Amino acid sequence: MGFDVKPKFVTFDMNGTLIKFSINDAMREVLGDRLPPEVADDYLRICKAYRIDECTGAYQPFHQVVAHSMERASRSVGVEYREDDARAVYEIIPTWGPYPGVTEALNRLGEAVPLVIITNSDTAHAVRLAENLKAPFEVVISAEEMGVYKPRLRAFEYLFDKLGVTPDELVHVSASPMYDHRSAAIMGIENKVYVDRGWEHDEHWLGYERITDIADLPVLFGLPRP
Repeated sequence: MGFDVKPKFVTFDMNGTLIKFSINDAMREVLGDRLPPEVADDYLRICKAYRIDECTGAYQPFHQVVAHSMERASRSVGVEYREDDARAVYEIIPTWGPYPGVTEALNRLGEAVPLVIITNSDTAHAVRLAENLKAPFEVVISAEEMGVYKPRLRAFEYLFDKLGVTPDELVHVSASPMYDHRSAAIMGIENKVYVDRGWEHDEHWLGYERITDIADLPVLFGLPRP
């Protein structure tokens, strides 16, 4: 378990991997009684599917991804959609903080190798959320900067060009095979870490190291546990 070669950068997905991406809680809070309990689970499941669908077409600002996915999910389950609700959910996002242990693990790893974020957030949110991590990131790349969202392959092409690296010079870390590791594998990134947070299925055939405790991440790079 671990990597034999020190990479030039370790690149990270942010939301759902490092930041506790609590968008379901935000939608429940904002919608309140207008999201009946009997349809709430279906609404949230469908909304997640629509978010990734909205990310795979032409680029649009993330507040539109949130709005369009909520509108489509509302129509699907028969609840009222209000634009103000979508804006309120979007504005909650930069208040979220890291999962337990993330800041400590990142600071330990950052002593050994440069850290980079590549996120589906827009630039303003990416900056604020990265600040919430309180860790030494060399570069923060937003979807707005790239003009594309993961899992689009062009996101990883942009990453290679921005950092001036080849796929074998990176380790990519994400909690999402769907958004990140499938595309990373296709683009030739062999060294990958799946942080299994329990909200996607393990796709071990993609060839990543799987961890469930973020404290194990520095260990993969030969650093001792604290």
